[in-house]
Amino acid sequence: MSSVTTLNCPTCKNTVEWSDKFPFRPFCSQRCQQIDFGGWAQESFAISGAALVDPEVMDSEQLSKELLEAGLIDPKLLDS
Repeated sequence: MSSVTTLNCPTCKNTVEWSDKFPFRPFCSQRCQQIDFGGWAQESFAISGAALVDPEVMDSEQLSKELLEAGLIDPKLLDS
């Protein structure tokens, strides 16, 4: 006997089965998925915490150093 996992749609709170019947899971529909995406795109949602890098206040040398320390760039790029 297999149990079906259910959850609530993050947008409208309707019940959603975690199965192929709901291809937009965890959302119940494409509409709810797009509403959620719109919230992220308009920056209505955010993940708390300080930004790793703020390129608008750093000079290029400081920016390169921060990116290197965060492992976001290859050190070989700085040698050229």
